[in-house]
Amino acid sequence: MTHAIDAGSPAEVVPHRRRPAGWRLLLAHVRPYRWTLLGGGLLGFLGGLAGLAQPLVAKLVVDTLGQQRSLLGPVALLTGLTVAGALLNAAGSYVLGRTAEDVVLTARQRLMAQLLRLRVGALDRLKPGDLLSRATSDTTLLRHVSTYGLVESVNAVFLLVAAVVLMAMIDSVLLAVTLAVLAINAVAVLVVVPRIRRATERSQAAVGWMGSMLERALGAVRTVKAMGAQEREIVTVGRAARQAWKHGVEVAGWTALMEATAGLAIQLSFLAVLGVGGARVTSGTLPVSSLIAFLLYLFLLTDPISALVTGATQLQAGLAAVSRMREVQELPTEPVAGRPGVLRPPSSGVGPASVTFSGVWFRYRYPYASSWVHRDLSFKLPPGGMTAIVGPSGVGKTTIFSLLERFYEPQSGTIAVDGHDIRNWPLPDLRAGIGYLEQDAPILAGTLRYNLCLAVPDAPDQQLEAALALTRLDGLLARLPHGLDTPVGHRGITLSGGERQRIAMARALLRRPRLLLLDEATSQLDAANELALRDVITGVAHTTTVLVVAHRLSTVIGADRILVMDAGRVRAVGTHDELIAADDLYRQLATTQLLIAEP
Repeated sequence: MTHAIDAGSPAEVVPHRRRPAGWRLLLAHVRPYRWTLLGGGLLGFLGGLAGLAQPLVAKLVVDTLGQQRSLLGPVALLTGLTVAGALLNAAGSYVLGRTAEDVVLTARQRLMAQLLRLRVGALDRLKPGDLLSRATSDTTLLRHVSTYGLVESVNAVFLLVAAVVLMAMIDSVLLAVTLAVLAINAVAVLVVVPRIRRATERSQAAVGWMGSMLERALGAVRTVKAMGAQEREIVTVGRAARQAWKHGVEVAGWTALMEATAGLAIQLSFLAVLGVGGARVTSGTLPVSSLIAFLLYLFLLTDPISALVTGATQLQAGLAAVSRMREVQELPTEPVAGRPGVLRPPSSGVGPASVTFSGVWFRYRYPYASSWVHRDLSFKLPPGGMTAIVGPSGVGKTTIFSLLERFYEPQSGTIAVDGHDIRNWPLPDLRAGIGYLEQDAPILAGTLRYNLCLAVPDAPDQQLEAALALTRLDGLLARLPHGLDTPVGHRGITLSGGERQRIAMARALLRRPRLLLLDEATSQLDAANELALRDVITGVAHTTTVLVVAHRLSTVIGADRILVMDAGRVRAVGTHDELIAADDLYRQLATTQLLIAEP
């Protein structure tokens, strides 16, 4: 029997909270460019005025024909207005289009910076594919709303009013007939507009969900293929795509209805004016030139009315987009400065750092409040030397590193570096003194140089090559066709697991940290490279405080001290020999788990 796998839904992406009005959010994006938008709008408005003058000149042409006078002047004027209107409209369109791209660029830069500054705990709650959708497709909607949605809609209102005034000057009876028909259709448009916004919000959320499902499958594509699960994942991604299609069709349907309503209004107005105006021309109460001019104005109304309809549609899409962008902007970011009003620790230090945990309680909060990972965790490590942290899986060994880096904040208790509460440190200063090698040793797409220089952007080649030699990667460097500037592929796919791990080690050492955190630093190395890297770690421990989460007995034996963790606490501290003699859990780990992990 095949069981369906719940992959989430678009509604789960970000928790909804009370937010500022969408209009204020939208105007905040546009406000820095208001003068440029005003200039582009003015050019378009002048082009529209040139168009509005054309029916009056056409009336003059008809009257001139009736009077059998020369048409040269009126035709030249009509030609000039046509050319001027086209040029002004083209210039205004370019200015608005360029400014729209500026709005999108600023919004994307701001949103992407926000994403990279979010707390790790906030990122844990989000789906990468949906975040990409917000930074790409949602911001793209601002391109349209900053032109059609705002400036051209305002222009359309003014041009519509000007056209109505000119039509009133020609014949008030025909104007009354036109406005009566338009008013009936306007009611229908006002009913449809809110539905377009709600449908757009659902559509954008569905697109984000689809991106999340695809990113999930591609992120583990080898496992998916090896497990024979690609067909199930295709079904899951296809279901998400169909959900996006469904909501996209809903948006298209409401938009088509509004556009059809606006077009129908113009056509019905034309028929009504033609009927009433024809009768008045027949009765002699209206000149035929006036009827022609009025009908031309009626056709000219098509552009501002279409602009208003398009603007209303784009506005609803833009309001939905800024609402989704605001959801990300409301999420908590990492604090850059230390706590206000507290004496800040020194921004830099010399030599190894001390580490103290005092009564720390911590648990993760997503997707639900988990049980306590740390329960009154307390220990103190002097500067220098190597400390190994061991214990059964799930006792919070790696979490110690996450708390030291302030990826998460403990619910209670104090964590201190050099005797200073880490919450008092400015975050860049705290992390500048820490080197961190994660368990999966992530490598970014780019060159070898880029990956090594993440923390030290200006490191010279000699320093990079020395770090590679220290981690036994000089052979790799010699094999790479472009040396340090050789691309390593997405997530370092062209490298072996051991090479990725050693690159991550070299990257951490280049920072010359005062505190070095190594999470399973040798788990993917063969015996020879592990021995060499262990010697490097031992040498570094003379000038740096080294904390190692390890399962290999060879790493643990060489530690100056070992913390044995159980049930979220440190149950014993000592050397390997002391713990073998005094602690039952360590003895069990040393004879089973630690030994099994030996190469």
